[in-house]
Amino acid sequence: MINEHYKAMLGGKSVIRELSEYATARGAAIGYENVFDYSLGNPSVPCPPDYTRTVIDMYETAEPVALHGYSPSLGIPSVRAAIADSLNRRFGMDYTADYIFPTTGAAGALAHALRAVTKPGDEVITFAPYFPEYQPYVNGTGAYLTVVPADTENFQINFDAFETALGPQTAAVLINTPNNPSGAVYSAATLERLASVLRARQTEYGHDIFLISDEPYREIVFDGGEQPYPSKYYDNTLSCYSWSKSLSLPGERIGYVAVNPRATDAELIVPMCGQISRGTGHNCPSSTSQLAVAKVLDETSDLSVYETNMNLLYDALTGIGFDVVRPGGTFYIFPKALEEDATAFCMKAKDYDLILVPSESFGVPGYFRMAYCIDTEKVKRSIPVLERFAHEVYGL
Repeated sequence: MINEHYKAMLGGKSVIRELSEYATARGAAIGYENVFDYSLGNPSVPCPPDYTRTVIDMYETAEPVALHGYSPSLGIPSVRAAIADSLNRRFGMDYTADYIFPTTGAAGALAHALRAVTKPGDEVITFAPYFPEYQPYVNGTGAYLTVVPADTENFQINFDAFETALGPQTAAVLINTPNNPSGAVYSAATLERLASVLRARQTEYGHDIFLISDEPYREIVFDGGEQPYPSKYYDNTLSCYSWSKSLSLPGERIGYVAVNPRATDAELIVPMCGQISRGTGHNCPSSTSQLAVAKVLDETSDLSVYETNMNLLYDALTGIGFDVVRPGGTFYIFPKALEEDATAFCMKAKDYDLILVPSESFGVPGYFRMAYCIDTEKVKRSIPVLERFAHEVYGL
């Protein structure tokens, strides 16, 4: 008999993926250049040339048996040490290789981090708006996800609602900054207050509450700013990272968990992740991907196009009359829809070949997400279409 749980999940396909598939099909019919597809967060800039040269050089010059052999179950030691050194230089941390666990992207990092610090029946808290896949990530561990309502004024943390939600059953708090879908960058003040609340509740409840920080957009921050590093503020932090966005390598599925050395039982968590892999079939990322990213840890793709696109869209949307919080990073913008039913709004936009993602799956009603990781030329061409849609359908 097949597994009824996963069979039931077939009826809950990703809205984002379905819209992306629609856009692809529509593009085949009318030409993809005529479809303004803001659905999928797939980087639109190439990876750095140094990454490509590194991969080519490895394949041409490295000893093949060694290059393509199994990675140690906890990752290649030299790669783990290089990641630790890079984080220490950038963020003033004191990691060693023992606190770094390479994974298959941020999703793999989250899968391990969640299992390392929760048990079935525990609560994990996250903040709306949130990445919809957090639900199956958490549910798959046997824990359950509680979503704190959004602070729609600036998409920082709604602390009043958070402190009400926190309880003795809370084992972990899951944050994503810079945030998908809002583009918000949690400030140092937000992280300091979050850490203060968690420390107080740990003392009150007599057990650890871990912070799991999902950070794949860490390098995409606008106006010359930086994302404050959450692990600097709170000892019981597991940082989950992917190079999918910073190096434009989403298909390589390469990332890591970085365990704060001051976390409770920190020295056990990476070895525990190795044991978690045995139950999930994770078995560490490819050797070539680990070795290649270790050579370009301090590089990024040319990420400037995302800020260019954000400014174009923010100015256009606010000029049309949309209510929008200006993103501080990522390649997403999260305007308020022009009617309460965001799904109905996005369905009407499809008639104009504008592919927008309704906000309900992100835990916030009445908004929509635009992933502007597309060519700037296409962003510019979409603006008159947005204006016509808003005028003809909503009278703006």
